[in-house]
Amino acid sequence: MNNLTVEANGFDFSLDKAVKIAVAKGDGIGPEIMDATLRILKAAGANIEPEFIDVGESVYLSGNTSGITERAWNIARANKVILKAPITTPQGKGYKSLNVTLRKSLGLFANVRPVLSLHPYVKTNFPEMDIVVIRENEEDLYAGIEHQQTEDVVQCLKLITRPGCERIVRYAFEFAKAYGRTKVTCMVKDNIMKLTDGLFHRVFDEIGKEYPDIKKEVQIIDIATARVAAKPEDYDVIVTSNLYGDIVSDVVAEIAGSVGLAGSANVGTDVAMFEAIHGSAPDIAGLNIANPSGLINAAVMMLAHIGQHEIADKVQNALLSTIEAGIHTSDIFTNSRSKRKVNTSDFADEVISRLGFRPENLKESKIAEGNGTIKIPEYVRSTSEKELVGVDVFLDWAHTDPNELGAELDKIGAYGLKLKMITNRGVKVYPNGMPETFCTDHWRCRFVSKEMDLTKAGLEYKPIDFEHIIVLLSKLNQYNFNIIKTENLYQFDGQKGFSLGQGE
Repeated sequence: MNNLTVEANGFDFSLDKAVKIAVAKGDGIGPEIMDATLRILKAAGANIEPEFIDVGESVYLSGNTSGITERAWNIARANKVILKAPITTPQGKGYKSLNVTLRKSLGLFANVRPVLSLHPYVKTNFPEMDIVVIRENEEDLYAGIEHQQTEDVVQCLKLITRPGCERIVRYAFEFAKAYGRTKVTCMVKDNIMKLTDGLFHRVFDEIGKEYPDIKKEVQIIDIATARVAAKPEDYDVIVTSNLYGDIVSDVVAEIAGSVGLAGSANVGTDVAMFEAIHGSAPDIAGLNIANPSGLINAAVMMLAHIGQHEIADKVQNALLSTIEAGIHTSDIFTNSRSKRKVNTSDFADEVISRLGFRPENLKESKIAEGNGTIKIPEYVRSTSEKELVGVDVFLDWAHTDPNELGAELDKIGAYGLKLKMITNRGVKVYPNGMPETFCTDHWRCRFVSKEMDLTKAGLEYKPIDFEHIIVLLSKLNQYNFNIIKTENLYQFDGQKGFSLGQGE
């Protein structure tokens, strides 16, 4: 990693005094690998002052449903830098992920996960791979907005915003430019999710035009994930949304040799958090056998972030020299490539003994020679002409015949509106649906202006008044329909801001 920061007023680290770091030891193997990492940083001369904070499982179980104490929030926001070991979110009790809470609450919009092959010292089929996955970190399905709406159906909202897309796409191109990388690949699923993933794709195309020297490509996420697992050497920088990025970054880390080797940075304009990408591994907690390399790599990224580049190089090169020497923890140990199997604390001792060494065959870390600043401009909201043209009313209706429901809705005669279609799980079932389509108790009923001619191809939607929707809902309630929710249908500059039903 080069000396790379996000240009903002939030970061100001003086090299003349120790930098205060909020340190979370985490759960499971977290305390073991954090202790090992901090020992290495101290031995290397890192000018930091750890302030330990309480987060994770014990905080959850104490009755704090956020998983983090008020004191921890205050320290994290004051120090602006967090080094965090993996934490455990208790299962089956509805607790929100603390990782997601931290990223969203602190505005850590970019998750940066570099993955480099350590062939031949760590077993991998891909000796040439050198990938950075840049993942949007705050929205998408990880917004965590879910509802049970009927006996049969639960819903999770996928939220994609233009400012979120612009920030992460801009970050990816700026990162590539600063690091001398030549290609950025955008991974989406806009052949299906034409509005949400379609927005991400459009923003990528728009911003990409400003970087003519960088090669650009867009791939559909399913085949792209297969390709990156088969030929990772074809990829350089990958930018994608939250869920896809979570999956892809684990795939590339695993095929590089071990998820346990990878660290990540979570970067915002005011705060940054550094962590290993693996989980808390409670099954091996306390056994002193976990690989601390992922957290060490995260700490190297942290040192670069706070301007201690020489120390970052010192730690990274000692780690690489240790791996080159065949000193391996059990997760990467093989009889053919390794010379000695060590535990967590012994591995840290070996790294410390090699501080000042440089790797002989692996690529030497030269963070101190680099320089770059990522510039993320303020978001400027554009304006468009917004027209209300209809409403989708979602009903909980336990019958299975859509024709029966359609007939009942047609009888209502709500002022100014008429029923255009009914879908079930996104598939049009009325009018003229397929009898084979399986239907649940969750029905989307689309109402549009009575002036709209439904017999014409290329339908032209007519504006309606919100009062029409109020009258419709009143009528539905009067006829004892169970309304789950409504979604207003809008056009923006004449373009539909809503999806069609499958088969519509």
